Amino acid sequence: MSLRLKNNILVSIYQYLDESSKNKGRAPEERYTSFDYCYNYFYSFYKEGKINQLSSDKNIQTSCLQLGFYLASWGMFRGSTFLLQKSSRHFRKLIITISRMSPELWEIDVDKYNVDNLNILLICRRQISHELGDRDNTPSDTLITKIMLGVFGNVPAFDQNVKKCFKIYRVDKNSLSKIRRFYEENKQTFDDIKIPTLDFITGKETSIYYPKAKLIDMYGFINGQA
Repeated sequence: MSLRLKNNILVSIYQYLDESSKNKGRAPEERYTSFDYCYNYFYSFYKEGKINQLSSDKNIQTSCLQLGFYLASWGMFRGSTFLLQKSSRHFRKLIITISRMSPELWEIDVDKYNVDNLNILLICRRQISHELGDRDNTPSDTLITKIMLGVFGNVPAFDQNVKKCFKIYRVDKNSLSKIRRFYEENKQTFDDIKIPTLDFITGKETSIYYPKAKLIDMYGFINGQA
């Protein structure tokens, strides 16, 4: 890896965190931190071995609201998107499905994109598409991967910037393998970056760190704007 690329990765990630274009970066009340709160919420159920309780009568409304606000904050309820016409209860079937998924999905990160895990990720992608869509609407790869990022932290979001940056166009084994290769070529840089999520109540750093998929997502988001 060249020093120039290493510096570019670091500059891009911290540009994202501090301030990018009209956004104000990652601060407790700014939009980018919606990822932190969503990821913290779902990760806490995984960490405590209580994934099945995400869809309990006690938690399902909060689970739907956590996911829904994160997606709204990340632009998935704007314009002509079909979610604009839905309430948070539309996520109910998806939350039930997530609550039955394997804990492995929280354990897969870019450094673990082997053949078996890529198959697991693609099965997860299909499940999300099936449970979130309906007869008239098929969820986009952008929407599906934003859900996978916000809930599991296991893939970057395939928005237009990330697609442009990495020259990937759909969620498949080739695209995910390309992301894995980019990580491997810059392994030391990404492994050295430790960014804690922020806590909703206190606004302070937690003991939960951004997964590598999130770091690569930030790099791709910034560089894809060029």
